Amino acid sequence: MNNGQKPQKHFDRSIVEGSLPKAVLKIAWPTMLQNIVGGMQGIIDQAMVGHYVGHAGNAAIGVSVQIFILVIVFVASVFSGMGVLVARFAGSNEPDSVNRVVYQAFLTAIFMAVGILAPVGYLFAPWLLEMINAAPEVQVEALPFLRTMFVFSIGMLIFFMMGGALRAAGDAQTPLRLGLVMTALNVVLNVVLIRGLGPVPAFGTVGAAMGTAIASGLTAVAFVWLLFSGRLVVRFSRTMSFRPDWVVIRELFRFGLPTGFQGVVMNLAGVFMLRFIGALEYSVEAQAAYAVGYSELFALITWTSVGLMGATAAVAGQNLGAGYPDRSARAVTVAGGMGLAVAGVVGLAFVMFPRPLLAVFSLDDGVAYKLGRQLLGYLAVSGFFVTIALTYSGGLQGTGDTRSPLYISIVSQVVIPIGLCTYFLLTRDLLAADIWLAIVLGHVARAALSVARFRQGKWRNIAVDIGSARA
Repeated sequence: MNNGQKPQKHFDRSIVEGSLPKAVLKIAWPTMLQNIVGGMQGIIDQAMVGHYVGHAGNAAIGVSVQIFILVIVFVASVFSGMGVLVARFAGSNEPDSVNRVVYQAFLTAIFMAVGILAPVGYLFAPWLLEMINAAPEVQVEALPFLRTMFVFSIGMLIFFMMGGALRAAGDAQTPLRLGLVMTALNVVLNVVLIRGLGPVPAFGTVGAAMGTAIASGLTAVAFVWLLFSGRLVVRFSRTMSFRPDWVVIRELFRFGLPTGFQGVVMNLAGVFMLRFIGALEYSVEAQAAYAVGYSELFALITWTSVGLMGATAAVAGQNLGAGYPDRSARAVTVAGGMGLAVAGVVGLAFVMFPRPLLAVFSLDDGVAYKLGRQLLGYLAVSGFFVTIALTYSGGLQGTGDTRSPLYISIVSQVVIPIGLCTYFLLTRDLLAADIWLAIVLGHVARAALSVARFRQGKWRNIAVDIGSARA
């Protein structure tokens, strides 16, 4: 009956029956480690580009990644809906429903990557760079980088989707192993492609995008092979139909679209912040400081917080599916405490050692260093609120309340920071410190609103239903 395949692995029941701190850590630590190692790849990219191309290359990667994430988070919104369904069905021990959901998400992701993201991203890349007010020298470096990321995004999409599916089902170690392989391959490729080696010419900034595309594509192929092999808690079969299952797809988008819109809102706010930064007196230096300080160094906090968010979503969703909503609530509190501890350590490093941290990216003198040091001081405070906001958002999203984080993001990531920057710009000369302050206040509001909404407890009554599998 299984065509020679290994039997599908069983779900880890300790997530719904054992110690909550252990359950959160079991999913969080592999994800956090993967995020840290994967993030180091971005730091290496920025460091190499800073040395071989200059500040314009740093700014180019920063603005390009901001744009790419803005677009891809909406396309990848189906993954969030998938995570809700997978966690709920894994908690209620329904492997056939889990497999059905993930397979339909896989087919949908391929269609969106090839049919939407690649052509639309390639055509609109120049307009997107103009929209964020990127300096001309930055646009020269950013355009080929951004187009490469869009056209070859399928590997990254599949990797993110499959990693999210396995984590929601309780297996965070397989995505970690493949993520480490992908990161190592990416670093090797970037060392060769950015600076050149032997007969391979130096591609500069675009070399970083080429390395990412090749490494993620190869890793996605390995992921799909494992899914068909039956070695994982999620399994694909050769008998599965290519026909869309509209019942599942509807549920994917019902839960996923609000998260997709939330991602768009948050990253659109980031794009507007880049426009404000582009209006400063030292715009190139400020954009480089923002790209390094916020996108790279602040990631030392967000890597772990995003890992905790994913773990919280999986643990809370599985326990709700198993009929233990009180365990879901306690899991969020446990994850939040872990995040605060990490934010404290990293924030202290920002305050005590700004020059060595910024020197990694060749931003250890001049205006760029002054702006970067100033930004790190603000981010040291912001980290505490970001980690709380993310863990509680994970609790809301994992239990199916994906709309509340959207509304919270509109208020905290758009209305407050954009409104403050606009006010400062209209009433006096806009300063870099005004932008940094607006970022912090937005994070404070997001944390407060997320905690308040979760404690209302309306997520306890959210139901999911995909009916029986089609013949």
